[in-house]
Amino acid sequence: MRILIDTNVILDVLLKRSPFYETAIEVLKLSARDDIQEFVSASAITDIYYIAYKNLRDKAAVRELLKKLLLIVSVAGVSEEEIQKALELEWNDFEDSVQYSVAALNEMDGIITRNVKDYSSAEMQVWEPAQFLEKTKC
Repeated sequence: MRILIDTNVILDVLLKRSPFYETAIEVLKLSARDDIQEFVSASAITDIYYIAYKNLRDKAAVRELLKKLLLIVSVAGVSEEEIQKALELEWNDFEDSVQYSVAALNEMDGIITRNVKDYSSAEMQVWEPAQFLEKTKC
């Protein structure tokens, strides 16, 4: 199963945001399973860096967090094709439309986010972290 992890879930882990951290870290731990590939979009990496730095005020610490993240998840590219698709969607939140376009054009099975309502027009599965954990229980 190929899954895109939304920016907010990654930030929940990196910034240890309560009450979301515990569930979000369990989602990332699923990447150790052979049947689950987790991705983050390339465009999300810059957003993650910016928000993490804004909170931590330590560039070296943020770079280390991102290096550790990249040991766990793969990065899905964002090209003109993904941007064009996102523009065609005309969603209220452009960042979400880019995330969705990345997932769709990379033939992912779904997206994990805390903002499921923002993906109400998505033509793929969209789960909250707890929902995905329940779905993937062994």
